[in-house]
Amino acid sequence: MKKLILVFAMMPFLFTSCVGKKKLADLESQLTELQASSASTVSKAKADLSDCQSLTASLQGELKKRDTDLEAKNGQLKTLQEQLDYFKKTNTNLLDRLSDLSVINKSGAESIRKSLDALNEQGKYIKDLNSSIQRKDSMNLSLVMNLKRSLADVNDEDVTVEVKKGVVYISISDNLMFASGSAVVNAKAVAVLAKVAKVLNDHKELDVLVEGHTDSQPISTECIQDNWDLSAKRATSVVRVLQTKFDVDPERLTAGGRGEFEPQSANKTAKGRKQNRRTEIIVTPKLDQFFSLMAPQAK
Repeated sequence: MKKLILVFAMMPFLFTSCVGKKKLADLESQLTELQASSASTVSKAKADLSDCQSLTASLQGELKKRDTDLEAKNGQLKTLQEQLDYFKKTNTNLLDRLSDLSVINKSGAESIRKSLDALNEQGKYIKDLNSSIQRKDSMNLSLVMNLKRSLADVNDEDVTVEVKKGVVYISISDNLMFASGSAVVNAKAVAVLAKVAKVLNDHKELDVLVEGHTDSQPISTECIQDNWDLSAKRATSVVRVLQTKFDVDPERLTAGGRGEFEPQSANKTAKGRKQNRRTEIIVTPKLDQFFSLMAPQAK
């Protein structure tokens, strides 16, 4: 009888112990799920941070290069300004001396003065031209940064953006753009051109030249006569996509085929030929605006 009473007395404790173990198991399961979710979130955040750091490093390198170029141009401008100041001082002294010489008649002095005025105008022209170059360099830097940001998710081997010869070059590999021997832009390339077009439409003051390039391997089909024909057709296809699908003003667009005659690498290896097969989108300032500074000044 005593044993039976003891069993009944311990039953609440046994029941409580079982319930506690179940809750503990549930809590441990929830903790495991939270830890897995947290680890996944941290891993994704680290990957995003790494991508951001890579893009930042690239942009900082480009900015440093632009700063170096700008510093060099400022040095040139300072030298020109010092030369101009020297000439002005020398010219003033020369005029003062000429005015005291009776052998110089009035017409001769006037002719010299006009020459000096022309020299001063030339100095002003040099200043304006340097200012224009600096504005163009700043515009190129902004354009490159916008393009790299827009194309950050595209493989660097397929698309490169750089400044060459004072203008912005966007080089897109043949592997991304076209099937072998074809001038039809594929769907993957259209997605890339959409990103490029968005930046181009934000800079309506710029002209766009699209150049097709091939390797040296000969081609002759029913639709394509040779590499000249293939490169020109590919450039025209890209221009047509920019105009019809993404509303780039056709008056800004020019298409040109360069065939095999402007290679980036030797055509002797498969790697070299692959580099040579490309489409280049060249973004330039409107020539009539940029070179207006070179027109003779109205008198």
